[in-house]
Amino acid sequence: MNKRPTLSLKSPAKSKPAAPKMRSSHARDLKPALQTGFQTNLKQDSLAYSLIGAANAIAQVKNGTNLPQALAQVWGQLPDVTPQARGAMQDIAYRAMRQLGQSEALISLMAPKAPEALVGALLSCALALMTAPDDTPPYEEFTIVDQTVTAADAHPDTARAKGMVNAVLRRFLRERKALLDAVLLQPVAKWNYPQWWIDAVKTAWPQDWQGVLATGNTAPPLTLRINARKTSIEQYLAKLAEAGMAATQIGPYAVRLAKPVGVHLIPGFDEGLVSVQDAGAQLAAPLLDVQNGMRVLDACAAPGGKTCHILELADAHVTALDADAKRLARVGENLERLELQAALKAADAQHNDWWDGEKFDRILADVPCTASGIVRRHPDIRWLRRKGDALQLATLSGKILDNLWQMLAPGGKLLFVTCSLWPQESEAQAAAFAVRNQAVRLDAPGQLLPAGGSGQDHDGLFYALFEKNA
Repeated sequence: MNKRPTLSLKSPAKSKPAAPKMRSSHARDLKPALQTGFQTNLKQDSLAYSLIGAANAIAQVKNGTNLPQALAQVWGQLPDVTPQARGAMQDIAYRAMRQLGQSEALISLMAPKAPEALVGALLSCALALMTAPDDTPPYEEFTIVDQTVTAADAHPDTARAKGMVNAVLRRFLRERKALLDAVLLQPVAKWNYPQWWIDAVKTAWPQDWQGVLATGNTAPPLTLRINARKTSIEQYLAKLAEAGMAATQIGPYAVRLAKPVGVHLIPGFDEGLVSVQDAGAQLAAPLLDVQNGMRVLDACAAPGGKTCHILELADAHVTALDADAKRLARVGENLERLELQAALKAADAQHNDWWDGEKFDRILADVPCTASGIVRRHPDIRWLRRKGDALQLATLSGKILDNLWQMLAPGGKLLFVTCSLWPQESEAQAAAFAVRNQAVRLDAPGQLLPAGGSGQDHDGLFYALFEKNA
């Protein structure tokens, strides 16, 4: 049996004269360091195991780590964690992120004092399971309570609080309606976004703000892009039907599965028949109108969905550029699976020291942004972003666009793409760019608000297409 490590406390800052000693429970600066590497003895097939793993990830997000990275760190520290356990932790963590505003409001109402990081995260995970938006909790409620207390008892950062965890969750079961009625009067708890985010959506989209926020709180679909070099929509839908998988066409190359599955269970995925890509993101390659033989630059290319789609539609000479060499490696993996070829360059799109001077016929500029339009896929973004991020990222994106414009051949086209909902990063950026560079603006969709339904289902993206005068 693994021994629990001794909790280490951060040393208080020195001061003159020396401060009197305080009990650690009353000293704000004496908080236990989160023990992310603790090896639990819980069984991997138990809900308690998944809860403590998900809570660990949530606590790291609250400390500034994005959720995929936090989950990867958790899995990396657990010996021989099974795919089933990873899937359960991921599901719980994503649920908790989508309902964090409500859960934290409930905790503040019921807990006698603000809980420590991992305790609060564990309660948030449990409450998210007990308040499923569709009113069908994935587990029996008393099972959730029992397993959350078991999880608390199994970790040194939470063991002392197991009584409080039990009391809070049992109180919620007794007083559910009154507690929910009380917290849902708070906009942050009702919508599960920071107040500044709610205000920004209201300002940008006064007629649509409720739908935008609500869509961002739903689980995203699994949408596939068929590889036009290897199959057609009709052929692939028939292949899915043979495999007993229900699916719907929601775009020229887009197929939405009725039920998400692991990628390697998708018929034809490993053979390159399809890729996973949002239906809205699939508009980029057709809008560029790439013809055979053209020189094309996909700036900020990782993970490579748009690069591959361009090559599926035309025999072009494509350069995939990205500042992150590790993420660029994913572009290479996707190209290899699809049996496509492109030149990969690890370099920053706001500089030109990597460029050979030969101009491109088409440039795809999917620039850095707040990613506010894809929160249903990345629910942690809303809690990690700050109000001033849009200005900072818009400034960087403007520099990238101006730099790329110099690399475009006369008569060439540049497609500006962003997955933001904020006009500062999208329409205002496009208008300012056109003025600065005397760019001719062509027809493009503009802002796509996130939408879900039978006829369409896509993230929030913005498209602006420009042509360079000869």
